[in-house]
Amino acid sequence: QVQLVESGGGSVQPGGSLRLSCSASVNHVVSTYCMGWFRQAPGKEREGVASIDPDGNTRYTDAVKGRFTISKDNAKNTLYLQMNSLEPEDTAMYYCAGHLTRRCIGPLRDLFSFWDQGTQVTVSS
Repeated sequence: QVQLVESGGGSVQPGGSLRLSCSASVNHVVSTYCMGWFRQAPGKEREGVASIDPDGNTRYTDAVKGRFTISKDNAKNTLYLQMNSLEPEDTAMYYCAGHLTRRCIGPLRDLFSFWDQGTQVTVSS
């Protein structure tokens, strides 16, 4: 069973930046499978944020394009989400997630079959 450990959430003012990190407990998970991030705000549906496949191909939801960057370090088995120009609408619980397939096919919000406990990101002045 893959366990994911996430760090980097917190509170920031609008326009600020945060970087989320996520390490996997099983070797080579990040380099081998579809990985990504989704978020969920209170009272709202889950929203897929970004995905990255083993070849480094990335996808983003329109709301974060140009502001967020997903990346990974295969040697460290770690996934990242760099979030810049944060907006109050980005406030949500963010989850590191994955799916045991090599390709990230399908709607972002439905891609993932395992995830961590999440970390809160709050954007407020």
